[in-house]
Amino acid sequence: MSVPPLELPEPTQSMLRSARSLLRRKERRASGRFLVEGRQAVREALGVPGVVEAVFFHWASAHDNIDLIDLAAAAGVPQYGVSEQNLATMIDTVTPQGVVAVARDIDVPLAEVLSDGLELVLICAQVRDPGNAGTVIRCADAAGADAVILSSDSVEVYNPKTVRASVGSIFHLPVVVGVDLADAIAACRDAGLQIFATDGAAGTDLTDLSGELARPTAWVMGNESWGLPVEHLELADRTVAVPIYGKAESLNLATAAAVCLYASATAQRATS
Repeated sequence: MSVPPLELPEPTQSMLRSARSLLRRKERRASGRFLVEGRQAVREALGVPGVVEAVFFHWASAHDNIDLIDLAAAAGVPQYGVSEQNLATMIDTVTPQGVVAVARDIDVPLAEVLSDGLELVLICAQVRDPGNAGTVIRCADAAGADAVILSSDSVEVYNPKTVRASVGSIFHLPVVVGVDLADAIAACRDAGLQIFATDGAAGTDLTDLSGELARPTAWVMGNESWGLPVEHLELADRTVAVPIYGKAESLNLATAAAVCLYASATAQRATS
């Protein structure tokens, strides 16, 4: 026995054009809105009051997303049913997940984040790959970090690939964007955080830090290909290498971030 289709209203052509335009950075910046694709990401976005403007569901998968439809309804967020063809025009992936939301920008000013009581912050310097940026934000969220700061020369946090790779984590912790790296480091230091920068050639590795890891810390992670240049390393209190015990030449950015963040988080919780 077939399940009758859910009766969701169809969006207007103007709504569809507006949503499609958010695939372009220029339109995202001008409107202060971005796209959120996938069940988990949309669920987390709906959990933040006032962030989601509308949700579009593929007709064929609407029944599989009845929980999200209920969440959107409870939050007073309009929902629409669209064809597979129309949904595909709002995403940049080959295999749509059946749901896309339009959300308002959620980044916060640096001054709003840096307050007394911060324990763990991640600063990304010149991180250019959107997938890496999203995954690093997810790692910071999982480690219980207080905030993520993306330097002004890093990838746009609202790039669809960044949003998708974060799997909803951009809605869980404050994200600061467009800040000069030196300014971000100085502000973190003024807030009482020690500054550790990762560098594979550092004479100190993570296992040498011992009790220092328990102190409030801002970790600075550099570009995926070339890491942190000398002038950026000099801004830190310490440069730290992640020890590699096998034959791997290096760790990727997200893995290194996860190792460092969890080392700090574990040490901080052990002394709290």
